[in-house]
Amino acid sequence: MFFDTDCGGVVHNLAYLRFIEIARTLLAEQLGLALSDMAATQKYPVVVRTEIDYRRAAKLGERLTIEGWLDHLERVRFWCAFRIVRDTDDALIAECRQTLALIQMPSAKLLRLPDSWDRYRAAVVDAQ
Repeated sequence: MFFDTDCGGVVHNLAYLRFIEIARTLLAEQLGLALSDMAATQKYPVVVRTEIDYRRAAKLGERLTIEGWLDHLERVRFWCAFRIVRDTDDALIAECRQTLALIQMPSAKLLRLPDSWDRYRAAVVDAQ
């Protein structure tokens, strides 16, 4: 989108974080954290840390693919990783890793990850 770029047609660094936010929301749905359930239970994943490495510039009009996956799990924290790739040549545009935690609102109390996530622990270990 034009508003994602600077006057030279280069995608602005903040736009990548919005792309990652969308990918993370879709990943959350796959992990059983549906937006409707979050609203009903008032349990939300919150970003604690974001690390992003910009490898190449993307330009206005280029199609990008954002890949996201669960990278690591602990008792209360989990990490998601993302890659942004240009479709035409598979060039790596950016890599990102985010640390998240689950909280109960409105108190913002830190929660242990649900037992249902145990099935992801084995998959994450196998992938590493």
